[in-house]
Amino acid sequence: MNQGPASQTILVVGGGIAGITAAVEAAETGYDVILLEQSPALGGRVSAFNRYFPKLCHPTCGLEINYQRIRKNPRIKVMTMARVVSLSGQAGNYSVAVKTMPRYVNEKCTACGDCAKATDVEVANDFNFGMDKVNAAYLPHEHAFPPRYVIAPEVIGTDAAEKIREACKYGAIDLDDCEATVDLKVGAVIWATGWKPYDASKITNYSYNLSADIINNLEMERLAAHNGPTGGKILRPSNGEPVKRVALIQCAGSRDTNHLPYCSRICCLGSMKHAVYVREQYADATVDIYYIDIRAHDKLEAFYQRVATDPQINFIKSKPGHIQVEDDGTPVICGEDTLSREIYARSYDLVVLALGMEPNALSDTSASSRDDYGFIVPMPGNDAGISSAGVAGGPLDVSMSVQSATAAALSAIQAVRTAASLPAQGGSVNE
Repeated sequence: MNQGPASQTILVVGGGIAGITAAVEAAETGYDVILLEQSPALGGRVSAFNRYFPKLCHPTCGLEINYQRIRKNPRIKVMTMARVVSLSGQAGNYSVAVKTMPRYVNEKCTACGDCAKATDVEVANDFNFGMDKVNAAYLPHEHAFPPRYVIAPEVIGTDAAEKIREACKYGAIDLDDCEATVDLKVGAVIWATGWKPYDASKITNYSYNLSADIINNLEMERLAAHNGPTGGKILRPSNGEPVKRVALIQCAGSRDTNHLPYCSRICCLGSMKHAVYVREQYADATVDIYYIDIRAHDKLEAFYQRVATDPQINFIKSKPGHIQVEDDGTPVICGEDTLSREIYARSYDLVVLALGMEPNALSDTSASSRDDYGFIVPMPGNDAGISSAGVAGGPLDVSMSVQSATAAALSAIQAVRTAASLPAQGGSVNE
């Protein structure tokens, strides 16, 4: 079956740091790129981080540089609130169906904020993992790209929605916006769908749902961030009081055949970063890090050594057995110290579970071939135009994700070049 002339457009699915990198690298080489993101703004997990390790610099500047590259490159088309629902074809000739979700705000938006002033209705703030609320007409976060507001679907059809529409003097509010399907023809696909934290509620012995003072590692990032639910102050979620005793539990659900059987690479280093956050804010605070093994890969050993020299940060070799919750909600970690054989039961103001990375591709039925853990892996033959970038292909830190994305861009370029030089052929990625 002849599928017609080969397309040299590259589709990048996922607008996190890996997807952004792959898109700008391919576009700056001279190829048209469509960058899809299912949330209202680009940036992915990195946009929600407070800081990077090991230098503890803020991620904003790095993301903004890439946003500028996108703004200046007419070869990149960004589609937010969009996801792939079907994919078929071969390198050079993929047919992709994309579903777009209503934003209720069009391209005329200037991010002036008048719409948000028109209503006091609030909804859960997804960017802060529901730890606070946001106005029903909202900018996803202060560095959102594209800088365009979103109207929460909860208010559509209400008087609040009409007030929001009337407040916009640019005609940017479209309350009739609805789901739509867009068909694309592309020559190569890069899956950069990223990851989500493992569901802590599945680790029943750690009582995540039983105490507000037991949180996960991504929630800790938002607690420490200046645009987080507490304005950057690390406080007990239960009562808003300062934290004095903090526990960080490594491998929460990781390296466990009942949950995630693999190591997610970044969890140890992420917890060390969290320990630094606490110590920067509270001179008298103590932090206990419960670990199986400390894994500080490559040149990051120096960061581990730096943290380990703090006398108020304690590394405890132990896999806690369970977390008991007192009547007042205080979490008590119970277990055995592997080295001293001490049986302990220690109470804390805040417990942070270092959850592992679960690939988002697990819930994406249109994604390519996956390994036993759900990460995307290359397929031979007709799937030569499909590659993965960043954590879509396996657990990586930010710098490794960027390197992976550059490699994926090169792979996609090679695929469309090769397809353009060959006669059109039959076959399908789904056959």
